[in-house]
Amino acid sequence: MNIFEFAMEKERYSELYYRDLAQRSNNEGLKNILMMLAEEEAKHYRTVEQMKAGETGVVTDTRILGNAKRVFEKMRKAAEKYDFHVGEADLYRKAAKIEEESKRFYDQKARETTDPAQQKILQKLAQEEEKHMTLMENLCSFVSRPETYLEDAEFSHFDDYVDGEF
Repeated sequence: MNIFEFAMEKERYSELYYRDLAQRSNNEGLKNILMMLAEEEAKHYRTVEQMKAGETGVVTDTRILGNAKRVFEKMRKAAEKYDFHVGEADLYRKAAKIEEESKRFYDQKARETTDPAQQKILQKLAQEEEKHMTLMENLCSFVSRPETYLEDAEFSHFDDYVDGEF
């Protein structure tokens, strides 16, 4: 299996994992965030597919953390009582690990390639995976302690990522 096929397989797995998590969730806000992540992984798949075909794909800066921040703010304003299944945090921790592995993979491949265009794309994919990892870590915190998490009105854990590059 070559690098592109491996990367495409990782992206497809992540997309399906997020779609499965969204189906399992009883919370509309979390479903929305998980579906956003699934769509991001599908975009990554298409980017790697373009690279495999010899095309220079483009990875755009996503606003996933800004969008997630708005979802959390909306959930905080709704002032609902949240009660999550104990195993849910473990599922999100697994997703965070998957994202961390993807980030490392793309960082490594960016260092290995001699093609500047591919290097730029791989570095951008690594940055996007880091955003996903941050989001999943925050989802773990949220389902572990929803009331105290939502009390943090500033959601400062996203601020480094929300307004552009990090």
